[in-house]
Amino acid sequence: MSNLQPASVFKCFAQVNQIPRPSKHEEKMIDFLLDFGRKLNLETKRDEVGNVIIRKPATPGMEDRQTIVLQSHMDMVCEKNRDLDFDFTKDAIQTYIDGEWMKAKGTTLGADDGIGVAMEMALLESTDIVHGPLECVFTRDEETGLTGAEGMQSDFMKGRLLVNLDSEDEGEIFVSCAGGCRTFAQFDYIEEALPAGFFTFSLSIKGLTGGHSGDDINKKRANANKLLARFLYLSQQKYDLRLIDIQAGGLHNAIPREAWCLCAVPAKDKESITVDWNLYQANVEEEYSVTEKTMLFSLESEKQASTAINIDCSQKLIKALQAVDNGVFAICQDLDLVETSSNLASIHKNPETKTIDVNSSQRSSIYSARVNMANTFAAVFELAGAKVDIGEGYPGWKMNPNSEILRIAVEQYKRLFGKEPIVRGIHAGLECGLFSEKFPGMDMISMGPTLRGVHSPDEKLLIPTVQMVWDHLLAILENAPKVL
Repeated sequence: MSNLQPASVFKCFAQVNQIPRPSKHEEKMIDFLLDFGRKLNLETKRDEVGNVIIRKPATPGMEDRQTIVLQSHMDMVCEKNRDLDFDFTKDAIQTYIDGEWMKAKGTTLGADDGIGVAMEMALLESTDIVHGPLECVFTRDEETGLTGAEGMQSDFMKGRLLVNLDSEDEGEIFVSCAGGCRTFAQFDYIEEALPAGFFTFSLSIKGLTGGHSGDDINKKRANANKLLARFLYLSQQKYDLRLIDIQAGGLHNAIPREAWCLCAVPAKDKESITVDWNLYQANVEEEYSVTEKTMLFSLESEKQASTAINIDCSQKLIKALQAVDNGVFAICQDLDLVETSSNLASIHKNPETKTIDVNSSQRSSIYSARVNMANTFAAVFELAGAKVDIGEGYPGWKMNPNSEILRIAVEQYKRLFGKEPIVRGIHAGLECGLFSEKFPGMDMISMGPTLRGVHSPDEKLLIPTVQMVWDHLLAILENAPKVL
């Protein structure tokens, strides 16, 4: 990374990627940030939930400027390729350069939001950058529940102008975001004997594009869980299908890239279901010929199983998975933006609890529509006999039409690059939604360099855009408004 620009930012990003920081397990990152701030002799503290703030005084001549809060989250989505031996609680992210892109070897890169953390670090240790008073805030557990922002006390941040560094498209300034919630369904099952003369086999789907369940939900990417459920439903109509195990999908905020299950059918149907699988693969490849070019379908003979999930439970589960909504549900009436969506995130048989756990997330920029989407999910699984729990969720963030920080950001972008930035909302959860509730009157924007494939091992960072965002950020800081 030593040849990349801006050098100070990429140096800090390399440091960040040496530190394990899975969501809900950010202790090492918290300690690192506390030590980082204190070594610079800056006011540094953490709150009760683990958020860290480092305050830096204004440079000479800028003492009369309003404080600007810079905010990013310290945790990362931990996704890897199934065949990679990697422990996110111990191992450092292995990065490499591919043309203009930075990538990681078989894992998520952690630029979401490690590159935002790195920009704040570079500012804190700089000696030649002009700025007013700064508050650099690093929140924990953004990716799995926004619990850092949720638990933040209303006196933690003093500034009232905030730049969130957690967006993924250079040249776009975000001024609103969707709210969201998680919905869980749980089936109780019992093991029952598998009749004699059954053929046991596994089905797997992998190699899908995946991505962010909010920002990428409108890009017609296949959901591995839905593809697997669809074939199981078709097979259930034709054969005496028995479901033995299912392990599909991963994190609630990632479009599932891989799904696997273990099944059995009467031995006489072995050839027929194999033909059906091959035909199904061809149909799906045609449906997703543009967005999914690396899909891998596999049907493998397995050791003969002795038991299976009781047939009543498996049939109801498969029907519910076939019926439940997934993807875009509604488009905004006044913007070309997704309004409401749902993501069928994971399906896992849990032998310890004798349950099959289904996890999903719903998003919407309209609260009532989000509630309706979650209730739609709940109704399907309740009809199938599952226990359902809808989480409390998190709020959206409404645009401030009189935003001072937005005015400065647009002016400086035009000055630097000779063109208008795109100002828009995002169909994803940002911590700004919670900040808008906890800090009434907080004036906020969100920005960041270009990332693609976030929340998947295909995550990559467009290197030249880091310099562009850095230059833009420094210009915003240099032109911070004066204290009224």
